[in-house]
Amino acid sequence: MACGDEIGAAEPLDRALDEELAAAVRRTGAATGCVFLYTDGRRELRLVAICGVPEALIAPWVRMPMSRSNPMCDAVREDHLVWVGCQGDMARLYPNVAAAFPYRYTLAALPLRGARGPWGALLLMWPAGHPATADRGERVGIEAAARRIARSLDHADRPPGIPARPRVVSLQPGEPRRPPYTAVDFVERLPEGGLTLDLDGRITFVTTTAAELLGRAAEDLLGTRPWESLPWLDNPVAEDRYRTAVISREPVRYTVLRPPDVWLDIKLYPDASGISLRVIRSDTGGSRRSDCRTMAAGPAAPWADTDRIGRLYELVHLAAALTEAVGVRDVVDLVADQVLPAFGAQGLWLSAAEGGRFKVIGHRGYPLSAVERFDGVSVEVIDNPAALVVASGIPHFFASPEEISVIYPEGPSIGGKKAWAFLPLIVSGRPVGCCIISYDEPHTFNADERAILTSLAGLIAQALDRARLYDAKKDLAHGLQQALLPHSLPRLAGLDVAARYLPATHGMEIGGDFYDVVRLDDTTAAAVIGDVQGHNVNAAALMGQVRTAVHAYAAAGASPDEVLAHADRILTDLGTDLFVSCLYAQLDLAGDEIALASAGHPRPLLCCRPGEPPTARPLEIEPGPLLGIGDAADFPVTMVPLLHGTTLVLYTDGLVEVPGVDIDQTTDALARRLSESAGLPLGALIDELISTRPTSRHTDDIAVLALRRT
Repeated sequence: MACGDEIGAAEPLDRALDEELAAAVRRTGAATGCVFLYTDGRRELRLVAICGVPEALIAPWVRMPMSRSNPMCDAVREDHLVWVGCQGDMARLYPNVAAAFPYRYTLAALPLRGARGPWGALLLMWPAGHPATADRGERVGIEAAARRIARSLDHADRPPGIPARPRVVSLQPGEPRRPPYTAVDFVERLPEGGLTLDLDGRITFVTTTAAELLGRAAEDLLGTRPWESLPWLDNPVAEDRYRTAVISREPVRYTVLRPPDVWLDIKLYPDASGISLRVIRSDTGGSRRSDCRTMAAGPAAPWADTDRIGRLYELVHLAAALTEAVGVRDVVDLVADQVLPAFGAQGLWLSAAEGGRFKVIGHRGYPLSAVERFDGVSVEVIDNPAALVVASGIPHFFASPEEISVIYPEGPSIGGKKAWAFLPLIVSGRPVGCCIISYDEPHTFNADERAILTSLAGLIAQALDRARLYDAKKDLAHGLQQALLPHSLPRLAGLDVAARYLPATHGMEIGGDFYDVVRLDDTTAAAVIGDVQGHNVNAAALMGQVRTAVHAYAAAGASPDEVLAHADRILTDLGTDLFVSCLYAQLDLAGDEIALASAGHPRPLLCCRPGEPPTARPLEIEPGPLLGIGDAADFPVTMVPLLHGTTLVLYTDGLVEVPGVDIDQTTDALARRLSESAGLPLGALIDELISTRPTSRHTDDIAVLALRRT
């Protein structure tokens, strides 16, 4: 169930969703709540509603591919509550999140299970001081909150749209509360200054004393953020203290210099509705100059809707995430999802310089016609800014179409953009490509933006270089492996056959899983599946030798035990230190029976349909030793009836081995799913069995071979 296929739709969320989110935060005592919904065919989560925290603080998680490792994606993938009790646990379990969100808090992420499938995830956060473990009552409460939100989505007339920006839900709807006159009189008489900020950091109340200490009129401060209206507070330390107060809900204190020589002590006291500030003239500020340095006065950076410290944390988050990106597609998606929103940009273009020409390796926000037009352009075109940055290694910034037209008249016609940053991608001191960040409207790049974008280009270049090498090796490895597997399976009257092979999602090494079906005569066929120990070229080469040997002896008419015994002797003669598990099944359609022999392989599943409902069970086969151990081992043969409608499923251990779970439990669960899905065509049946794995990230290859007597 995809929610809001049009990402940029301005369609508002259902009021029920907003009300249930606010109710979930109140009932659980959380400080922050967020709702993430599926979009893009369940390949990513989008943040659609926030309660108790400003958008800028959670910007790195506005858009998350489901492949990402974080509490929200894991909760949906694994379909259970993810609890992170403290910052230490976060650093251990999710180091990328901890780097971009270095505060004290407790977090719970839950899947939103709907009547027809999952909708997305609910995130709840508690401030510092909350117990690091959740008791049964608290877990029941937060799970009930997730169920209520899922029900509100189920009962909506239509799925909620995905807004361009997440909706901020208020815990206290209505007009902001204004302090009564008696309270105002009280605070005005105090010798210290007082201010209040809402959770978005904007000043909602300021005393006369505070305005005098800060050096600005009260009317100039109201409605602004302190680091925007006070240039000497425009620095990462002040913003970081504010973020710490909002997330941890703990008092925060720092000392700052108001030019030219006035030191101020600023204390922040947060709660669920906002932050109260006390401003006091400091007599000891000179001894604490390291607390908060004075920044040069000047206009605030024109970065829309994002604080500078938030941007720094986003970049830290991106840098950490790039270290985990393995393929080029991963790098492109990370840059597009993180960099473009952080800088308010709308377009991304990544090109590599190969063979004297530009090859587009990723883009976002450009029409396909523009990509096709400039893919393959020569790097020698002197009026092309991309060629200039590759040749010189120096970035170029154009704030408007008029600026770029001076050296590149065609520039404004590329995708209709109106501002560009052309950044060289440099690896080991050598420019190897170009990254273009572009805007739909004119945009002036200040010194800070230019410096950060240039540094980002270096990170992107290193990540792309690794990713392209990974993709090349992966293509070579999987090409080799596919060449060693059968290109097609033989057809036999009265027998349907289907197979699937899935490489591991972790790493890129070649696996040793193999399968084969051999037609012996018009009424007899042999099926074999096996797994070579290891994940490397040696394992793949040995896999090819074992499969060839088994195929040859099967075609020669050897019995199941003889086939495995011959293969065992060949492995022993090869002198390899790798072992092989193997299962061989000979299906006699005329005699209605199956002869099976196993060399330490997982038990196959047999599903018979003499009546309804169909029943599946793991076959009890006396196994022989792994192939390659030698010593003239015996491989006992087990005979099983082959009735009409019977389905036999052979598989490798990647389908049933899950860390921390007994293999008998996962095998029994696989048999139950086979019983439930026995009526499906074989291809769809295999896909259904593979989907039963408790985790979507399998660390071992999976091979499945299914045969059905028709």
